Amino acid sequence: MKSTIIIPNYNGINYIETCLRSLEQEDAHVIVVDNASTDGSYELVTENFPEVETIQLKNNTGFCKAVNEGIAASDTKYVILLNNDTQVQPGFVNELERIMDSDDNIFSAAAKMISMYDRDKIDDAGDLYCSLGWAFAIGKGKPERNYSKCRLIFSSCAGAAIYRKSILDEIGLLDENHFAYLEDVDLGYRAQIYGYRNVFAPRARVYHAGSAVSGSRYNEFKADLTARNSIYIIYKNMPFIQIILNLPFLMIGFGIKIMFFINKGLGAVYLKGLIKGIRISASPEGRKHKVKYSKANFISYCKIQLLLWINTIKRFV
Repeated sequence: MKSTIIIPNYNGINYIETCLRSLEQEDAHVIVVDNASTDGSYELVTENFPEVETIQLKNNTGFCKAVNEGIAASDTKYVILLNNDTQVQPGFVNELERIMDSDDNIFSAAAKMISMYDRDKIDDAGDLYCSLGWAFAIGKGKPERNYSKCRLIFSSCAGAAIYRKSILDEIGLLDENHFAYLEDVDLGYRAQIYGYRNVFAPRARVYHAGSAVSGSRYNEFKADLTARNSIYIIYKNMPFIQIILNLPFLMIGFGIKIMFFINKGLGAVYLKGLIKGIRISASPEGRKHKVKYSKANFISYCKIQLLLWINTIKRFV
């Protein structure tokens, strides 16, 4: 086997069985990492899927820690991260592996994620990140038939994506300071700094329920963490001069987000999250994870900056 599929699970009783059933014909080792679920989903997996390896954590350590535990337990060329509220389509693993085998410079490949409840619409066709400090899913809510070509993306959504383990060994695993949200954008950003690429693999199809654990698309938990992590991702990946270069765009971007969340009744939560982002960036733990600038990566930083500007334009067209 070339791949290990890692499924982080927290109280996924409504979805985990469907997810695992859809993987029964796929040629990959499967690991479910359980974040101290209390709804019986861990017991369901151990009782009904004896072929699946399980890791049970004592506390809910978040998405990043669970995934990293799974990666540490894998010994395959590739690792595939998969949300517990997904249902893969036949050939999912083979197609992701085919894309990765085509070019050793590819770090990750994102599957075509289709809405579970509106199967003509895209949930995520890869992620982009722009100079406003925003990450956004390509094609969300648009006809899935329009996204059928393999293309470069900024980062892969970790809800359904494959990663080259040798590059993870080089650049590091998911940053557990994130807990959840934007950790996959951070990882794809880091890979690009090191000169690697992320691509969209449209023939690897998966249905995704979305917000299965955290609740609605906009809630206090998500607003807090995304605000915090949106500050942190800038601090840790951009050299100081790049932060200054993007500062006017970032101020506009965060200003718009503040107004948006105020309109959603979550303005105070979002602002507190931004403050938390500044604090974690200034903390010893945050500084430890900052990507150190290297002249060897100068061209990569230039390419990333160009992408940040291009993706800003794409966000509004």
